[in-house]
Amino acid sequence: MANKIMIKLSKSCIGDEEKKAVLDVLDLESLGMGKVVKDFESELSKYFKRKVVCVSSGTSALHLALQAANVGKGDEVLIQSLTYVASYQAISATGAIPVSCDIDPKTLTLDIKDIKRKINSKTKAIMPVHYSGDLGFLDEIYEIASTEGLRVIEDAAHAFGSMFNGKLVGSFGDIVCFSFDGIKNITSGEGGCVVSNDKKLLKKIEDARLLGVMKDTKSRFDGKRSWAFDVHHQGWRYHMSNIMAAIGKEQLKKSNSFFKHRQKLAQYYDKKLFQNKNIETFKRDYNSIVPHIYVIKLINNISRQKFRQNLLKNGIETGMHYQPNHLLKLYRQKKNHNLYNTENIYEKLVTLPLHPDLTISDVDFITEKISFFSENV
Repeated sequence: MANKIMIKLSKSCIGDEEKKAVLDVLDLESLGMGKVVKDFESELSKYFKRKVVCVSSGTSALHLALQAANVGKGDEVLIQSLTYVASYQAISATGAIPVSCDIDPKTLTLDIKDIKRKINSKTKAIMPVHYSGDLGFLDEIYEIASTEGLRVIEDAAHAFGSMFNGKLVGSFGDIVCFSFDGIKNITSGEGGCVVSNDKKLLKKIEDARLLGVMKDTKSRFDGKRSWAFDVHHQGWRYHMSNIMAAIGKEQLKKSNSFFKHRQKLAQYYDKKLFQNKNIETFKRDYNSIVPHIYVIKLINNISRQKFRQNLLKNGIETGMHYQPNHLLKLYRQKKNHNLYNTENIYEKLVTLPLHPDLTISDVDFITEKISFFSENV
């Protein structure tokens, strides 16, 4: 540890392959959306065995998916409060209202009972957030959606590579949105994608990502411009660039090794922290789940601030995922109150370092410092 400045909470893990791919795009002098994006979409479609549309971020993927599913002003979307604000912003960007739901304390995913309580005539969709790559009670969510006639838009930003009931996340379900942000399970620097079997919905997204210009995707993939065109629906400048796609293509090649390492690290954390009397770990099947983050719960009134400060003094970054959205001014509504599990647990959660460049030796060091703090608190 003496030669290390900091063990980072998360980081972009790239190599010479990604750097060369970007330089190749720069040499083409075609940096916007073109053939490289087309190729990346094709490779992702083969991966999921379903049609994929790439966009500029995970947030834009959610926004366009909601819009294409005809979610709009006055509609309500059920979502857990314990998620990044991006999920909420995507909903409110359509004019719809994010209705904050509680979490299951064992999985930190949507609480089924609270969903059922909050469904009403304005409810248009459910947005389950696959927290840390865990899909929680997804089967039950789809059963509810089917009974109530609701769309399901999965926020799978944490779950690229995870499996559910033996199936790859994204290879099934209504609408599934991924993020390729710089620290996600694979990255394209920025970027995201939408996966679905709903061809009409994906066609809307294809146009909407390019300011609503009809059939502009085909023109750009052919290396052309759309000079004479029509616009039928509201669009946004949400397309992916060739530079992003070049990084993403190389990351996809490395994805299996990335996933196995993340799983190995999480399993090792579980083993090392199992007997710590001041910490609870979350029981996740890391043979199926590819964790984006590794979260622990502090118990016995351990101060999160002191815990994090102690680790930081030892060169270890930590995080807090997340501040509940129903406590933010923009989304603070009476109907969102009384989220007992969320409010009881969020101040006790700490995220430990997890990324493909982290080593088993790093985890040994981190858990040793946690044990020392725990024994002397």
